[in-house]
Amino acid sequence: MATTTENHPPSLKIYAGADAFGCDLKDALLSHLRSKPGIEVIDLGTDKYYTIAERIGHNVSSAAGNKASGSDTRGLLACGTGVGVSIFANKFPRVYAATCTSVDEAVNTRSINDCNVLSVGGMGTTAEEGVRILDAWLQTPFKAPCPASGGAPWPEDIQAFFDTSTEEMARIPSSVSNCAICCLRKGMEFEPVGIMPGGEMKIVRESPTSAIVKFAAGSVEPAHHHTFGHDLLVIKGRKKVWNLTKGEGYELLEGDFLFTPAGDVHRVKYFEDTEFFIRWDGDWDIFLDEDLKAAADAIEKELGGNK
Repeated sequence: MATTTENHPPSLKIYAGADAFGCDLKDALLSHLRSKPGIEVIDLGTDKYYTIAERIGHNVSSAAGNKASGSDTRGLLACGTGVGVSIFANKFPRVYAATCTSVDEAVNTRSINDCNVLSVGGMGTTAEEGVRILDAWLQTPFKAPCPASGGAPWPEDIQAFFDTSTEEMARIPSSVSNCAICCLRKGMEFEPVGIMPGGEMKIVRESPTSAIVKFAAGSVEPAHHHTFGHDLLVIKGRKKVWNLTKGEGYELLEGDFLFTPAGDVHRVKYFEDTEFFIRWDGDWDIFLDEDLKAAADAIEKELGGNK
């Protein structure tokens, strides 16, 4: 659930979540955040520590990669120690999660690391100390004097290093990729999929057909089916597939796999620019079961305000 303070446009968005060991502390910190003007709080609730950390990490990473938005998006995570959620959130590029057990640690990691995900431990940190840690993390800008600098301004050479370090970290390990699919798609020329606006495809094998497919954010695939079943692996982005035959829905992120049986009617919505590898059990074909407007209307009704 998202909340903001009335009469103050949000200048900071914070995604929050916890596991069962950290949920009480997370709830106490969110109550404190909601009392502050200019902060939009999006509580993703309680789940397994690695699952909730993945959701927070994905949202913060996506926002950090969209510089045009101009928004400041961060994350708040809590588990028993604050360590497990931090490990999994940090699997995403441009996410700098740190476990903080004191105010000094919060100030240091904001100043030095530009930390954008705060992790705290529900078993060792009281609500009162958690609020102090959270306030320090919110109030400390990147490159500010901190305990690690003795409270003095950073020397010029360190400031210069800070100017480039976070961007350099975000590119690791993108300069070298061992992923066969990622290497395969480099330099490819994609062809528009005329029947599906916003889609492009490059067939890499004719029969059984394998292809790499791209769809622009906001694109919709109307309900359709294929003669053959197909395996799908998301390379990047986020999409949702509704299997209308089975009455099921699947939200797919980078690395997720889905098999759709032959003849199953399915509809798709792309929330981000998305690429995926797809392999049919035979030759590629497609049969539309509705038009684009009907699909868009059905998706709008299904999602409501949760876009």
